[in-house]
Amino acid sequence: MNQLLKLCAFADEADPRLDAQIDMMLSNGIPYLEMRGVDGKNVADLTDDELQSAVDRLNAAGLKVWSLGSPAGKTKITDDFSFEEKRFERLLHIADVTGAKCIRLFSFYGTDGSDEYFDEVCARLSRFIEMAKGHDVILCHENEKGIYGDTAERCVKLLKALPELKAVYDPANFLQCGEDTLKAWDALAPYVYYMHIKDCASDGRIVPPGEGVGQIPTLLSRYAKAGGGILTLEPHLAEFVGLSDLEEEGDKSAVGGCKFASGREAFDYATNSIKNIIANLA
Repeated sequence: MNQLLKLCAFADEADPRLDAQIDMMLSNGIPYLEMRGVDGKNVADLTDDELQSAVDRLNAAGLKVWSLGSPAGKTKITDDFSFEEKRFERLLHIADVTGAKCIRLFSFYGTDGSDEYFDEVCARLSRFIEMAKGHDVILCHENEKGIYGDTAERCVKLLKALPELKAVYDPANFLQCGEDTLKAWDALAPYVYYMHIKDCASDGRIVPPGEGVGQIPTLLSRYAKAGGGILTLEPHLAEFVGLSDLEEEGDKSAVGGCKFASGREAFDYATNSIKNIIANLA
């Protein structure tokens, strides 16, 4: 496998139970976790005792938390921001305790991509940036369908306006917004800190990495040549606990187009798929 590229996982897609997530990661040789769902709870909702228990179990297994797959910025731009501030303060504490290097975040629903909301989006993201000062963590904006930064053009606009912010590049999310993944990569490459890996077919159904139109092998080759490192597997190949909380109200992810007996089986398949792609990179 390419020595630069290291696998990370949204392991809650394999199983809601952290102990089962740990088993999946060890079995598949995945050293890093993007912590999102822990024993059926969102990472932002963990109590201090639950958080410490999770850290102790991960440490005992020799696994590290790379990023918090946080829900920050997944609210409507018209909602009261005080809720986001309070939750983000908690997420910063969780990052400190877990040693997470990154916090994944979003740029708010309800903008319809309109520039009339740009200043407010920037003001809210700037508040996150200000709150994160003094914490050893990098804030990474993920392109996501339905938020302001859903297209490459609007992502670049945000990242130019907020140079402290980095990008998480997700090819399937770009595809579901009608974007070409390679053109989006070329636009965002200077800002990308790490990548999420999921793929989709031309009709928008999520499929295993490399089996869709996301041009995953070419993307990973470009990422590696640019000095990239972490790849977080987020295959979305089976329904999992917490999926509905990740979607905008009224939306429905095209998950489950490929049939697997369990989330674990789906995740094992996705892991093998990405390992095969990496092994054959030019």
